Amino acid sequence: MIKVGIIGGAGYTGGELLRLLVNHPAAQIDFVHSNSQKGLPVTSVHKDLKGDIDLSFTQEKIPESIDVLFLCMGHGKSKDYLSSHRLPMKAKVIDLSHDFRLVQTGNPFVYGLPELNREEIKKAEKTANPGCFATTIQLALLPLAHHQLINEEIHVHAITGSTGAGARLLSTTQFSWRQNNLSVYKAFEHQHLAEIRQSLEQASKEELPGINFIPVRGDFTKGVFCTAYTRVDESLEQLQKLYGEFYHEHPFTVLSTTEISLKEVINTNKCFLYLQYHDGKLLITSILDNLIKGASGQAVQNMNLMFGLAEDTGLRLKASGF
Repeated sequence: MIKVGIIGGAGYTGGELLRLLVNHPAAQIDFVHSNSQKGLPVTSVHKDLKGDIDLSFTQEKIPESIDVLFLCMGHGKSKDYLSSHRLPMKAKVIDLSHDFRLVQTGNPFVYGLPELNREEIKKAEKTANPGCFATTIQLALLPLAHHQLINEEIHVHAITGSTGAGARLLSTTQFSWRQNNLSVYKAFEHQHLAEIRQSLEQASKEELPGINFIPVRGDFTKGVFCTAYTRVDESLEQLQKLYGEFYHEHPFTVLSTTEISLKEVINTNKCFLYLQYHDGKLLITSILDNLIKGASGQAVQNMNLMFGLAEDTGLRLKASGF
C-alpha cells in the first residue's frame, strides 16, 4: 500500500483527495495536516466521509513511513512549507499549488499533465499538478500545438464554479452574490496563462501567437466550461482524426462527436472535447470538473504514474448526470 500524507487537508482539494483515496485500492491515508483544524476529526469538516475515515487533523511531524505527500495549500505556501520542513527521505511530493509549475533553473518538479508529460511523470520524485483552467485549455489545444497548427491568435472564454476560488470565504463566493450572477475577472492576465503557454510551446517546439483568455465566475459550484477558437486550415474530419489519434492512449480525455454539457464530467476525472468548424475557424469546447481532473483527481492520476500503477486506478468515477 502507498502510505499517503496530505498537507492542507481541510480545504476543497484536500477534501476531494480524501474522497478519492479512501476508496483507492493501493493507497492508505496515514496523515492529514491542517493548521486551522488541528485535533478535530477529519469528518468534522468533510462530513460526507463519516464511516470512511477515523483520522483527526494534526500539525505533528510527518511520519517517516509516508510514501507520497500531497501539498494542498494556498498558492505561495508550498515553497515556504518545503523550505521550513524536513520531509521523509523516501517521500515523493505532488504539489497542487502554482508554486512549481513553471520550468526554471533549480526547479526539480515535473509538470504533471499526463497527456503531455506521462513518461517524465513516471520517473519523477516531485510533480507540480496543473491548474484547473490550465488543464481545460491545454487539453483543448495540445493536438493543434503538436501538429504546429496554431498560427494565429487563440481566443478563449472559460467559466468556472465557485469552488475554483477555494474554501476561504470571499465576497465573490458568498451565495447571495454568486447565485444568478456572472462576472469577468483577470481578463487577459490570469495566472494560468504562463503554464498554458509553456506546455503548448513544449508541444509545438516553437513560439506561439497570443492567447486571449477571458475567465468568468459562474453561478454553480463545480466545473469548468471552456470554448477556444482559432483559424486552422484543415477540414473538420482531419482535425477530428488528429485529436482522436493524439488522445487515443490517454484514458481520461475523450473526443465527443456530439455536443457536450458540463454535468457529463462533474465528479469524474474526465475531460470531454467537442470540435466544430465555422468559416475557417476551429471552435473547441472543453469541459472538466475543476476539483477532480482540474486538481485532486489529476493529482491521484500522477500518483498512480509515479508509483507504477495503472493510470486509472481508483479513478473510474460516476458522473453526476442530473
